[in-house]
Amino acid sequence: MSDPVNERLRELLAQCADGNQDAFRALYDHLAPVVFGVALRVLRDRSLAEETAQEVLLAVWRTADRFDPARGSVLGWASTMSHRRSVDVVRSVQAQRRRDHAEGVRSAVPVVAEVEEMVVMGDDAAAVRRCLEGLSAPEREAVQLAYYQGHSYREVAQESGTPEGTVKSRIRTALKRLATCLGVKR
Repeated sequence: MSDPVNERLRELLAQCADGNQDAFRALYDHLAPVVFGVALRVLRDRSLAEETAQEVLLAVWRTADRFDPARGSVLGWASTMSHRRSVDVVRSVQAQRRRDHAEGVRSAVPVVAEVEEMVVMGDDAAAVRRCLEGLSAPEREAVQLAYYQGHSYREVAQESGTPEGTVKSRIRTALKRLATCLGVKR
């Protein structure tokens, strides 16, 4: 026994395969609610379901010549296409969310690391300033000229009016005292 609705849909689909736009309009009117309903059940998002239904109905138009009536009804074929496309959309959306989440995590990690580094550097800088205060004035001046202003031993000697050997000795002694003050093991 033949189903008159399915027979009519087969006729319309065959006409669509021949490029008949009027046949497609009639087929569209019949299939659209079913295709949209399947998409909406899977996607649970009206706008995504509408977009997916449009894509499926366009695929029906483009692939009408591939329909095999021996494998089922036109309605079943379109419903299966809608379900498969909807599942693909769900997977795509989930994958995009995972990528967005991963990117968010990647971009947040450096910020945390930078803040941590700034805190550590700030703590280190405070400790160095405290230890510098514990040096004698000539030692502190030699270290500041050499390490903070980038002067060579000779330039520190010229700047401070001190022999170069004395500058080297002051800096070496100052660095040992700083290391001890900062708890650096040698």
